[in-house]
Amino acid sequence: MTSLSAKRSQPRNARIRPVSEMAARLQREIAGEVLFDQASRGRYSTDASIYQIMPIGVVVPRHQQDLAVALDIARDAGMPVLPRGAGTSQCGQTVGEALVLDTSRWLNGIVEFDEQRHTVIVEPGIVLDHLNAWLKPYGLWFPVDVSTSAQCTLGGMAGNNSCGSRSIKYGNMVHNVLGIDALLADGSPASFGLLDELPDDARLRHIAQRVRDIAQRENASIREHFPKVLRRVAGYNLDLFDCQNPRPYDAEGRVNLAHLLVGSEGTLGLTRQLTLKLEPLPEHKILGVVNFPTFYQAMDLTQHIVTLEPSAVELVDRTMIELSLENPAFRPVIVKALTGKPEAVLLVEFSGQERQPLLDSLRQLNELMADLGLPDCVVDMPDAGEQKALWNVRKAGLNIMMSMKGDGKPVSFIEDCAVPLENLAEYTDKLTQVFHKHGTEGTWYAHASVGTLHVRPILDMRRDGARKMREIAEEASTLVREYKGAYSGEHGDGICRGEWVAWQFGPALNAAFKEIKQLFDPANLFNPNKIVDTPRMDDERYFRFPRHYQTIPLTPAFDWTPWNVKRDPLTGEQSKPGSAGDPTHGLAMAVEMCNNNGHCRKFDAGTMCPSYRITEDEQHLTRGRANTLRLVLSGQLGEAGLASDEVKEALDLCVSCKGCRRDCPTGVDMAKFKIEARTARARTRGLALRDRMVGEMPRYAPWASKLSSLLEAAERVPFIARGIKRTLGLAPERALPAFEGNFLARHGNTAELADDTREVLLFVDTFNNYMEGDNARAAKRVLEAAGYWVHLNISKGERPLCCGRTYLSSGQFDKAKAEARRTLDHLMPFVQRGVAIVGLEPSCLLSMRDEFLQYGFGAKAKALSESAYLFEEFLVKAHDAGELALELKSLNHPRALLHGHCHQKAFDAVRPVEQVLAWVPGLEVETIESSCCGMAGSFGYEAEHYDASMKMAELSLLPKIRDADNDAVLVADGTSCRHQIHDGSGRTALHVARLLERALA
Repeated sequence: MTSLSAKRSQPRNARIRPVSEMAARLQREIAGEVLFDQASRGRYSTDASIYQIMPIGVVVPRHQQDLAVALDIARDAGMPVLPRGAGTSQCGQTVGEALVLDTSRWLNGIVEFDEQRHTVIVEPGIVLDHLNAWLKPYGLWFPVDVSTSAQCTLGGMAGNNSCGSRSIKYGNMVHNVLGIDALLADGSPASFGLLDELPDDARLRHIAQRVRDIAQRENASIREHFPKVLRRVAGYNLDLFDCQNPRPYDAEGRVNLAHLLVGSEGTLGLTRQLTLKLEPLPEHKILGVVNFPTFYQAMDLTQHIVTLEPSAVELVDRTMIELSLENPAFRPVIVKALTGKPEAVLLVEFSGQERQPLLDSLRQLNELMADLGLPDCVVDMPDAGEQKALWNVRKAGLNIMMSMKGDGKPVSFIEDCAVPLENLAEYTDKLTQVFHKHGTEGTWYAHASVGTLHVRPILDMRRDGARKMREIAEEASTLVREYKGAYSGEHGDGICRGEWVAWQFGPALNAAFKEIKQLFDPANLFNPNKIVDTPRMDDERYFRFPRHYQTIPLTPAFDWTPWNVKRDPLTGEQSKPGSAGDPTHGLAMAVEMCNNNGHCRKFDAGTMCPSYRITEDEQHLTRGRANTLRLVLSGQLGEAGLASDEVKEALDLCVSCKGCRRDCPTGVDMAKFKIEARTARARTRGLALRDRMVGEMPRYAPWASKLSSLLEAAERVPFIARGIKRTLGLAPERALPAFEGNFLARHGNTAELADDTREVLLFVDTFNNYMEGDNARAAKRVLEAAGYWVHLNISKGERPLCCGRTYLSSGQFDKAKAEARRTLDHLMPFVQRGVAIVGLEPSCLLSMRDEFLQYGFGAKAKALSESAYLFEEFLVKAHDAGELALELKSLNHPRALLHGHCHQKAFDAVRPVEQVLAWVPGLEVETIESSCCGMAGSFGYEAEHYDASMKMAELSLLPKIRDADNDAVLVADGTSCRHQIHDGSGRTALHVARLLERALA
């Protein structure tokens, strides 16, 4: 079989020597990172579009001087350059055969801030949310509020002329950029700003005059062909010289040459700094969610809703609603916004400095909808917390849409067509008919307020998707022209809409755009083949998944058939799992759930992605890892497959936190992929002693407990302890694990079970059995105090039962599966008679709800998963059912600080801990907003990972604990979490069971 890598576009042979010379020179002359290996280039070969083009190399400049030097070196070598921020572009703007300059890691500073003038100067790599968090104490914000605000950079936003949910009030990026400092193609710096205030720079003034001349020459074409809608971002903003435009870019009608660079997609210059216009942060926001029985009504009535002057009107369609209901993070949020079963909802926001006028507007919205024949269709959301949660669902719209399993995916190519509001309902109805004609359906969401809806027909790009894409695009363009709209309304041109620039503007303006490109960049150095001279949107050479795409043969460890489905785009019906092909296919489909949108780059909240948060390196990002796996599975990084060095390096800092399983809206589960990779590598290359020691802990724990005093003595003798740790590859800063006995051997009920007694089985894992038996004792006592007969997972004549987690983490999959089978067989009699299985250690118990389902155990595993609860989950369930008789008294601790285990967060299981703690009288509970603690099982013990482990803990967890009062009690259910807290702060954290035991009346 010929690997896909042999068919991909590679740098031409004539470039091989210059490339190596350029790479060596870059290594010598810049302080930043220089990446020319195949895996690194592969990680930068894609963005959030359907395209993949292997770059020549990647530079991550550390400072502005690096940026200038890299440009000089590339120009000397005749190599094009491609500026890139977060790489979230959806049209292929940030992929190309060029030297990629990633500004997001280090060129992300705030250069200058003027509070009185409401302006700020920033570097291009700064993330929008980071800027707005910095501005918040001053009561200001940058209001181009795009859905990717947690990860997108300001440089990328300027390149795309981004718009955002609130453009109806604040305008697009071009309306909010005051100046751009850039490097021109010859390496000279230039400051673009107001035309009448340009610096005394002959080169810049020459450019300004030439652009003015071109605009004046083409004035008639500009007025005829530039769409008269707010949302239009195609081509170059040549109409900046025509102040008859209904929405001039400058509020005072002045010409600002920087606006020519906005939306230019890095084709005219290399941005060094941006000067931005800021707005007062609204003191109050009120949200009304309008539920519509039909999609057509939602589109038709938007034109009336905007007369109330909202700050946003955003669409969520039925498909997005259904997918949100399937996501555990989004379901409780979206349910609150619904009345009945709407086909679409509109999020209508009013914002301002005073609350009462906004409440009046919300009342008017209710009255308007009643007048329009839809009384009681508005769900009022005056609460800021509920609003934020719902906006987060809307912001995740793209990723929610992409969470469909199977080969067919919503494809971006006509998603930003903008039409006048009075035509919106008719346009969407006709375009839906086009989709049906081609045997597919579209998913709709986003900016109803300005007539720009993100619509993505569901296509299978591995089969006939490219043909259908072309046919649908041509029919959609006819509709756009009929309604005098814009074919490219928000996300830019790139590859998928670049060829339509000439169609939109006509031959004269298209030639003018080429003149401008030649004027700025005569050697075609900056991001070539974008906006002008672009390839066809369906040029298969540039597809991420071309028709000849295939995976290398391998047999996965887990059962991935739930991902191995085909979906009918019109009915939504799925074929039976496994019908789509070979055993690798389901695994490949799971990996390909990553759509490259970069949500994993966020820093604001949640667990994902702790390793990226400490490195800011694309390799250690969920997206970067998924791309590496995809490239490996398709043979683009050789034939070694999951056992390859590239996979090992990419997954090296993955702590298997499962944060991506929940925080990633498409549910990418990197922890499970790491199990596959470690299993493949172990089967190919064997196991190190340390890995065997980690995996076999449940087996040697009994004798280790008997030798606990000897192990403790060894720890007290430095040279012995160092020798043991060095031999095993353990960090010298960590204490050896302390074993203390066998809880299960010492406990158990001997009395006879009465017929009417309520039963529960307490599953005591290896850690709580041999290391922290007090937790198991406390849990047993609390359950008994609550009126339950407590069975223990004692397997007579055998060693204690085990979930197999340590085997999974060390690559010993077959042993893990055998342990899981043994545990399943023992627990089934209890499950079958309705006894709940209750666990203490999140990673162990939750294996029964996760990995057990992918071993191929069938219905028994499903039954166990539905009967398995964490300790606090079970208590809440019993409480809600009115079955819990638990009396608690107040403690000496006025406050509890709670740190959730990563797997608890992944399964939305932190809330039950908060609930049971709230039962303790007088106890104030605060949940620490933290990512992974960094210990992550054996990860934090490993010598090579100790520093990374502590950096993760220092992100937020340890600083918060150090700041806590001495009388605050620390609560953490995870064994690893408690150890990390003790090692990093010297303080002791308790399992929630021990705190409840103390509070027993």
